[in-house]
Formats: sequence, C-alpha cells, structure tokens
Amino acid sequence: MEKKRKGRGSKPPGTTQDEQLLESPRADEFTHTDPWRVFRIMGEFVEGFDELATLSRGIAIFGSARTTQDDPDYQAAQETGALFAAQGFAVITGGGPGIMEAANRGAFEAGGLSIGCNIELPFEQKANPYQTLSLTFKYFFVRKMMFVKYSLGFVIFPGGFGTVDELFEALTLMQTKKIRNFTIVLFGSQYWNGMLDWLRAVVLPGGKISEHDLDIFHVTDSPAEVVEIVTRSQSSLAHLDSTVSDEIRLSSL
Repeated sequence: MEKKRKGRGSKPPGTTQDEQLLESPRADEFTHTDPWRVFRIMGEFVEGFDELATLSRGIAIFGSARTTQDDPDYQAAQETGALFAAQGFAVITGGGPGIMEAANRGAFEAGGLSIGCNIELPFEQKANPYQTLSLTFKYFFVRKMMFVKYSLGFVIFPGGFGTVDELFEALTLMQTKKIRNFTIVLFGSQYWNGMLDWLRAVVLPGGKISEHDLDIFHVTDSPAEVVEIVTRSQSSLAHLDSTVSDEIRLSSL
C-alpha cells in the first residue's frame, strides 16, 4: 500500500506556534509563512495591551505548576495573593495549577483582581478557576512582556525551569536598567539559598556580577513581609521619583 505523503505545511500533533516560529526555515518557506506569522504575533500584543491597559498595580507571582494543595508553599502563595488583594494590588500569574492557582485563589477569594496569562503548550495546562480575567498566549516572549509591562514587581516562589527563567529575565532587565522601579522577592530562603550561595561564592568572585547586583532582590519566608517589601519599595520609589526634576526624568527615558 502506498504511503500518503505529508503535506508541505503539515506539523506533528501538539506543535505550538512558538515551536513553529523558532524552526529554521526551509528553502523558500520564509516568503510563505514567517511574514504572516508577524501579524499573529502583533495580534497577541494588541490583545494583551487592550485587555490589560487599565492595570496599574499588578504583582506577578511565579512558582511551580506541580505544587499540590497540601504543600506549605501553596498555602503561603494563597495567603500572599489574599494579602496583595487586600492592599489593592492585582495578582497576575501564569494562570495554571500549583503556585499559580494558589496565588489566584487567594486574590479571587479576597475579592480582588485575579489575572491569569496562560500559555499554549504541547501538553494541556488547564486554566485554574480562580481568575477574574484569563488570557491565553501562543508565544512565550509576548506573555513575558505582559508580565513585566503590567507588574510593579515579581514574587518568585519555589519552582522549576520556567520559574527560574522568569526570575533571571527580571534580574537581567534590572541589571541592564531596561526596567526600573521594579521589586523582586524570592519566597522560601531554604529553597533559594543554594543558588544564592553559588552566586556569592562563585559568580561574584569571578567578576561575572557585582555586589550591587545582589541588592536588586529580596528574600523572605513570610507572606506578610512579601507584601510589606513590595509596598515599601513602591512608596520609596514613588517618593524618589517625585524629587527628580522633569528634565532628568525625561532624559532617562
């Protein structure tokens, strides 16, 4: 029996838009696919900007999707979300299970804004039910921009590759001054201490980072202190900004 030839544009099941975008193009494929993909990317930016345009007090909370409800980290993230909502902050997560669900749940049950920015994956990542606004993105880099653009800071709970990726993305943007007035808090000192010890014992002495780079984030084990750090940092930054002349402020843009 003759096998059917796969069509030129056919993709294996579960292929995502991100995966297709990052593929090396075949001989003449660029003129047929990539320019059109630009419009899809642009559409995602437009939709995200439109949906989140009025958000001014967002806090993004990250952590493992694999964290179960009986885990102390889940309970801490839920409490953190509730405390932020009580202070008038909107909680933004990746919209999935685990720590994301916990933070959304805390904000949702406290009557606050609870936003999920989900991502299309080859395997299903079901949106958690504790969201007042849910968005789904095809491209990681579009989603990442939404987290940074509409957040005043990141709270990083224990997590895996995705969580660490978001952490170092924010640290890099802070270090290179692509973003300012941004607060980064690591929750769970025992979890993060190994990485922090490596930064201090290996990366810093090797001249790869400076002492100042270690001051652009905070570490705590208390949900209440997370909120206090963010609130205090934003108040300090707002006061500092009000003392800077318009000429200096505009020159830094």
